[in-house]
Amino acid sequence: MDKDNELTEYGHKERNIKINQSKNFEQKQNTDLEGDGLAGQKPERDEGAKNSVRAAENKMGVVPVGKLLFTMSFPAMISMMIQALYNIVDSIFVAMISEKALAAVTLVFPVQMLLASVGVGTGVGISSLISRRLGERRFKEANEAASHGFLIAAFNWILFAVFGLFFSASFVKLFSGDIEIVGMAVAYCGIVTVGSLFGFTQLSVERILQASGNMLFPMIFGIVGAVVNTALDPVLIFGLFGAPRMGVTGAALATVIGQALAMSVGLIMLFCFKHDVRVRLRGFRPRGRIIRDIYAVGAPSIAMMAMNSFAISGMNAILIRFSTAAVAVLGAYFRLQSLIFMPVFGLNQGALPIMGYNYGAKNRKRLLKTFRISVTTAVVIMAVGIVIFQIFPAQILGLFSASPEMMSVGTDALRIISLCFIPAGFIIVSSTLFQGLGHGMLSLLVTLLRQILLVLPLAWLLSTFFGLHYVWYAYPLAEVFTLALTILFVKRVYDKEIRRL
Repeated sequence: MDKDNELTEYGHKERNIKINQSKNFEQKQNTDLEGDGLAGQKPERDEGAKNSVRAAENKMGVVPVGKLLFTMSFPAMISMMIQALYNIVDSIFVAMISEKALAAVTLVFPVQMLLASVGVGTGVGISSLISRRLGERRFKEANEAASHGFLIAAFNWILFAVFGLFFSASFVKLFSGDIEIVGMAVAYCGIVTVGSLFGFTQLSVERILQASGNMLFPMIFGIVGAVVNTALDPVLIFGLFGAPRMGVTGAALATVIGQALAMSVGLIMLFCFKHDVRVRLRGFRPRGRIIRDIYAVGAPSIAMMAMNSFAISGMNAILIRFSTAAVAVLGAYFRLQSLIFMPVFGLNQGALPIMGYNYGAKNRKRLLKTFRISVTTAVVIMAVGIVIFQIFPAQILGLFSASPEMMSVGTDALRIISLCFIPAGFIIVSSTLFQGLGHGMLSLLVTLLRQILLVLPLAWLLSTFFGLHYVWYAYPLAEVFTLALTILFVKRVYDKEIRRL
């Protein structure tokens, strides 16, 4: 009996060895072909072996989820917090020139918001596609998606440069007939749009690195750009250290120079260090299928972020019927709430590639754990924000030298609007889950509900029938309704796709 068992065991071992050898050989061939990317030609075995090692060692598939998520998210959270602080400080410097200077820059703000929406939204599409292809071990397509990021950045730059050179004056004159304001606004708009190539390229590099799991490098060159921008603002605006006094033009140049330096550092980090994704520009050919895959997720993201400009304009139109102080309160709120929301957006930048990778790798457990930890963290951050806005609204408004009327309106407003924070935390992370799984349209629908389809009609109704004090309840009410629908969307995605992984 023992001898028979030994023979049987020996037979099983022989069979397993042969099966494993066959699988290894087939995997080697497939990996070689993907790594080489040349059909019908002899595969490059070294490239295939490297890709095989990359697949086995990619941290998004093996490192404990909690540690991985916070390692990848923390740099983005810090970087976005610095960006939020920079935007506040930049506005302070411009306001020091004159009230008209601040008005001129404010008129151009929708263009800058649209520019950022196109760059960031395209980057979301690139990041989502790369992370999914890495998870599926389709390395050649991941590399191609990264390479397309540079082509798309150049195309987007051309569109905005043409607008800035030929249409900025017409755009500004839609809102103001003041010659001084129009002159400053046109000059500012022309510089930031013509110089947007640096910003678009920086965002592409940032998202390529994040998709492969590298969050540190984007944080570094993002901080470099913000610090240089902030440092150059007073120098170029007020003519310090022998520089010419350039006013609003100096503020625009400081922005472009900061972006150019950040892009340069980012390109060095992308091409001079090894990453899971390789950008190959030599012999590059654009592929319509890849561009479509990028914008299947990217286009809804662009629309989502661009909607914010429309939503603010709509709320301004409602609030201006009451007083300019009400409009000022809304402006102060959006600047201040970015300090609460930006860490959550940074968290999402780390969560998106992890979700996309593990969805592509069909690892349901890691995908769901990433989602749960992200939701919990977002809710905690938002809870801290609620405490701050509930206890210190007067002190917060004091940062903006609030008038007595603004203080009276704003104290209640900040307390009421902040009630939307916790539902928003869950909704924002769920939107990232949809993006990671390639459902950009669900993300778009959620944002439409939050920012336009619900909040603007509710604000109009509340203002018409109940007055200014109740307008602010439009935000928490819109978030609660959107939360209910988002939960249904998450359940539907789970039942149809995640459960089957």
